Amino acid sequence: MSDSGGPDVTQELRAPWDEDPDDLYEHAPCGYLTTLPDGTIVRVNQTFLSWTGFTRGELVGHRRFRDLLTAGGQIYHETHYAPLLRMQDEVHELAFDVVCADGRQLPTLVNSVLARGTEGAPRAIRTTVFNATERRQYEKELLLARQVAEASERRVRVLQQIVADLAAAPTEAEVAEAVVRAPESAFGAASSSIYLVDTERDTIYAVASTDPTTGNWDDMARSSTRAVARVAGRGDLHVVGSVAEAREHFPDLVESMRRSGRNTVVLLPLTTGQADEHAGVETLGVLAFSFKGERVLTDGELRVVRLLGHQAGQALDRARLYDDVRRREERSIFLAETTRSLDELHRLLPRTRRLVDRVVPEIADWAEVRLHVGTTPVVETGGGPRPDEELLSQRLGKVAASGEPKFPGEGDQLNCSVLPLTARGMVLGTLALRMAPDRRGAAAERAFLVELADRAGLALENARLYEQERQIARTLQRSLLAGDLPGGDPRFAVETHYQAAAQDLEVGGDWFDAFLISQDKLALVVGDVVGRGIEAATTMGQLRSAVRALASNEAGPARLIEGLDRFVERVEAARMATVAYVELDLAAGEVAYSCAGHLPPLLQEPAGSPEYLLQARSAALGSKAGNRVRTEHRRKLPAGSRLLLYTDGLIERRSRSIDKGFELLAREYARRRDAPLQGLAAGLADTLVGRDHTDDVCMLCVTLGTEERIERTIGADRMQIALLRADLRAWLVAHEVEPECRDAVLLACSEAVANAIEHGYRDDPFGMIDVVATVTDDAVEVRVTDRGTWRGPVTDVSRGRGLQLIRESMDQVLFDRSDGTTVTMRRGRREAS
Repeated sequence: MSDSGGPDVTQELRAPWDEDPDDLYEHAPCGYLTTLPDGTIVRVNQTFLSWTGFTRGELVGHRRFRDLLTAGGQIYHETHYAPLLRMQDEVHELAFDVVCADGRQLPTLVNSVLARGTEGAPRAIRTTVFNATERRQYEKELLLARQVAEASERRVRVLQQIVADLAAAPTEAEVAEAVVRAPESAFGAASSSIYLVDTERDTIYAVASTDPTTGNWDDMARSSTRAVARVAGRGDLHVVGSVAEAREHFPDLVESMRRSGRNTVVLLPLTTGQADEHAGVETLGVLAFSFKGERVLTDGELRVVRLLGHQAGQALDRARLYDDVRRREERSIFLAETTRSLDELHRLLPRTRRLVDRVVPEIADWAEVRLHVGTTPVVETGGGPRPDEELLSQRLGKVAASGEPKFPGEGDQLNCSVLPLTARGMVLGTLALRMAPDRRGAAAERAFLVELADRAGLALENARLYEQERQIARTLQRSLLAGDLPGGDPRFAVETHYQAAAQDLEVGGDWFDAFLISQDKLALVVGDVVGRGIEAATTMGQLRSAVRALASNEAGPARLIEGLDRFVERVEAARMATVAYVELDLAAGEVAYSCAGHLPPLLQEPAGSPEYLLQARSAALGSKAGNRVRTEHRRKLPAGSRLLLYTDGLIERRSRSIDKGFELLAREYARRRDAPLQGLAAGLADTLVGRDHTDDVCMLCVTLGTEERIERTIGADRMQIALLRADLRAWLVAHEVEPECRDAVLLACSEAVANAIEHGYRDDPFGMIDVVATVTDDAVEVRVTDRGTWRGPVTDVSRGRGLQLIRESMDQVLFDRSDGTTVTMRRGRREAS
């Protein structure tokens, strides 16, 4: 019992046997060491001796505790253990590796207590040593498991990133670039290369590599015995673990493995589809990667490798579909734009040039179109360099003869495609082009080229037919416009001008005609038929014939237009045609006119401003609306009056009002009041229309009566001399001037004008020259005036024989320098012999 009256716990817990303290010390489950402050062992239990294999005599008094530690342990004992123990008097669970008697290393955990004397000086160190072998093994296993988990997590992250990169890669090239870098980041591979399968060509080709020493690869057949081809054919993952294994299974890898020092090579097929016993599995390529030295892949790594192959295969399959769709879309756009671009041009040669310009460089680096139309072949070439001429000519001939396209094959020296240009069952020519090599889509590219050739052939045939129809229409129209106009009558002179549209449009229905109804009555007509092409030209000819048939002395303009109304009821194509019809009474000096929907004639009398004849207007021929009552208007015209008939192409523009067009025409017509009749209409067209016009221009100008006095003003341009001479000749003929006198006057006048241009206006190309000529029964007098600046006296002009010719041709020559320079020349008239 205890002092408190309770039970004695010590008595109750006493062991049934007595424990020997020495035995407990010696055989305790841990080692005991007692050392002096310097570490010398003075006592050790049997447990420690059993663990280490030492005897008591080997340790006690002969060894220090630190002497039993490894080199690293000794350093740690000196730098950490001893200082901590002195400062704290105790240390707990310090890990040391004890070197046993047989050299083994025993992992331990050490607890030490520093005992001090009464004065505090260190007296002894008591150390407890625990065997940590199993704990160390457990920690190693934990560390290894952690490392494995971290490596697996790292591979998963890399694989996730690769999958994300593959999902974001739309094209085959971008997918290949993402796949080829995956083994380095996922498995620490030294290098990798990717090969793709071309099913159309039955080959395998390399597209990317991380090894800069790899260089360019040659394509290999899918039936090749090379490692990549065999793995692609089987669709199985293969790991070559050594050079010896490569020598046995894949001899073509031995040399590269030796040269690079890479002893492990992984050949991974890139597959798509369901991998159920390889049913529906398609191998799109092979990823080959290698390691420095030997590398054993774990089962987990192999699972990741296979997953990478399947993910990459699916991405390749998706990218190929995307590439095919994108390529088809691009080709469709190209075909549509090419067709539209060709349709913008109507002529054959411009279309041929446009076709070559479209093909080069967008789809080819060289192209040639040869057309076998007419007697002279048409050849258009673009790009370069040009293929071998002999081989090209042979292939062109074969394709033109057979009508079948020829595409380049393996080892083709010509390396270009030749396609027939056909339309309506006829081979027009050939299209040859050299395209950049394309690993994929050969069948689709061939179909695209065939469709391009078909569209181009049809476009070129349409241009050929257009030109044929255009030429027929032009010939027909020219033949109708080129009728002999009346002339040789001193009472009038006629000048005409026709200018086709500058753009490649069909011929129009603009036309003119002038003919004598009787000896004293001249008919003038200008018209415009609705429509274009051969039908319009034919209708124009029918109207022209109808006007001549209906014109008579008794009819007059109004009745003639009424007759044309009846005519168009039978000729539907002539409906809505416009006509301006004029009759000149040469004896009475009177004009009668009527306009059926046409623009008003423009009259310029010798005195006054130009005037539009706005009376006697009515609707177009065969019109169901508007004023259909045909009227005519008559008025007297003084000698020297000029009358201009024209079509709407002369004044109508989309960019301005028609009133502005009338104003410009009247102003330019007035400015040319004194210009020679010959070339007057062409000059008006050049000024008002220019060369970039979209409609035909048809003009007819007539001068009534013979002028007693001719006055002309021309520019300082030698081209104007010929026009002036023709106008002056007609005037002299009208006045019945004898040929000898007429020729002399023409020569002298031409030389005088030439001198004025060369010497008076040598520095002024915009100068003007006035020419005035009068005729009497006795003589012809001509006066040429310029306002330029001559160098020295006129009579000292030494260049050429101009002045000498003038003096020899004329009876009298006078010079006046008071206001510019005036040369007055007179030639007497003599009876012709």
